[in-house]
Amino acid sequence: MSRLPMRRTDRMAVLVPVVVMFALGLWGLDRDGMWRDEAVTFQVARRSTPQIWHLLGTVDAVHGLYYLLMHMVLAVHPGEVLLRLPSVCGAALTAGLVAALGTRLGRPRVGLWAGLLYAVTPMVGHYAQEGRSYALVAAGVAGATLLLVRAVRGGTWWPYGVVVAVTCVLHEFAVLVLLAHACTLALARVPGKAWLRWLCAVGAALVVLLPLVLVSRGQAAQVAWLTAPDGRSVERLVGEFAGPARVVLVPYLVLMALAVRLPEPKPGVSLAGVALPLMVLPPAVLMGVSQVSPLYDDRYVLYSLAGAPLLAAAGAERVARAVWRLWPGGRYAGSRSAWGNDCPRTDGTATGDPLPAAPGGPGPTGGGVALRQRSRVPVVEARAVVRRPSWPWRRGVALAGVLAVCGVLLVQFPLLRADRRAVNRPDDLAAVAAAAGREVRPGDPVLFLPSLERRSALAYPAGFRGVRDVALDVPAAVDGTLYGREAGPAELRRRLGGLAYVWVVGDPSALRPSWTPWNPTERAKRAVINEEFVTRKEYMIRGVTLRLYVRRDASRSAGGRT
Repeated sequence: MSRLPMRRTDRMAVLVPVVVMFALGLWGLDRDGMWRDEAVTFQVARRSTPQIWHLLGTVDAVHGLYYLLMHMVLAVHPGEVLLRLPSVCGAALTAGLVAALGTRLGRPRVGLWAGLLYAVTPMVGHYAQEGRSYALVAAGVAGATLLLVRAVRGGTWWPYGVVVAVTCVLHEFAVLVLLAHACTLALARVPGKAWLRWLCAVGAALVVLLPLVLVSRGQAAQVAWLTAPDGRSVERLVGEFAGPARVVLVPYLVLMALAVRLPEPKPGVSLAGVALPLMVLPPAVLMGVSQVSPLYDDRYVLYSLAGAPLLAAAGAERVARAVWRLWPGGRYAGSRSAWGNDCPRTDGTATGDPLPAAPGGPGPTGGGVALRQRSRVPVVEARAVVRRPSWPWRRGVALAGVLAVCGVLLVQFPLLRADRRAVNRPDDLAAVAAAAGREVRPGDPVLFLPSLERRSALAYPAGFRGVRDVALDVPAAVDGTLYGREAGPAELRRRLGGLAYVWVVGDPSALRPSWTPWNPTERAKRAVINEEFVTRKEYMIRGVTLRLYVRRDASRSAGGRT
């Protein structure tokens, strides 16, 4: 095949997964309602740049670069679709980069299969439709990995260092990919000069990351809700990487196992040497650290998922080669030297063809020259030699792999379809705001319990237009916090003391008797509500409760409200 068609084949192997991932990402992107984490992105990104910088000094520094990016994106049009669109683009880019890795380290059909497998994985589809940074981080890691392969094979190192630095600033847990890259270099047995250049690139990236690490260490309380991972966490992550359906999971694991069962390693970067450390090391290290200081969540290692489809595609390629060797047309009777190598020819004939007769014929008188020439040729034995697969065979194998991925998509389609509904997120703040808009009148007092439930009002202010936020002292954007600064316990009691009724937007767990408030203001809210008010109405929205409380001694007057 000529050079130009090969390039065209490579481009198609990369482009098709990009298009498929982009289409799957756009499907259902306009689902109703942001959930709590998306709401944080939305309300922070709509602040001014100085207000965002003010916020990052106290909270969410780890997401600072992402918020600044989304500030520019939402300046075009603040809405749910545009909030999620960068994640769709990040996932599509990652699918293409995975395909490019498979093409460069294997062959175009390996890249095609790997990119398509990545695109149809439910975990990828989930974060492709979420207004958070994780899909973009995955794209950065995949890009850095591809640049690492290029640099080892003679390319420049500074693009690798730049992409690593930007990706780690986008989310600092991406720094764990450097462990995977170091393992890849060790498996490739690169020379010392390559190690030195890699260390220089990594050192520059870590210098850029250091200020973020120092700031975020002081904000560690943000992840205090995390718990130490256990065996179920590992099992869940394996299912998310390969696909939760057993009919997909088992063949997937078998193919990955085939990919890592390689012959004696040779110097140079291999597909398994890239994919296996990428898939295993970052989650394993983060889980190990989390046994002492819980930091693990599966979304923090989404970028490691790229290794799974690469290994599965490499395993499928090994199966295809094995089938060709066993196929009747895949072998022919050739000659192989007793040394174990094909005998090279200098006369233009192919291995396995009869030796040409010497001038003068093979007789005793005219064959002396031929006998002396043949004496220099190693002793040969008849042995089957594997033919190069024909073009129809190669095309058929590539198509069979694509059909297999279509089968995976068909099996996992119900999961992908269900994930396009807001019900599959922890809460639906649009529904909360809609309920408040129907029930709460302008001027009505509203109390958020705890204060972070104010996120529904910050994300969808139209539903709370004109209401009176009883506890709020300083708005969030001015205060440089996520949810604003509230009044102290004494002032809050005074404000609540003059109310005949109050609407409470609360977390269901915070309204239970067993809940222990974490600060004095939250304790004052809880105490006053329980001591001086009774519940008159209640609306249960997924993840949030909206209640109307009336004062005990004013229940008759409140009874006239509808």
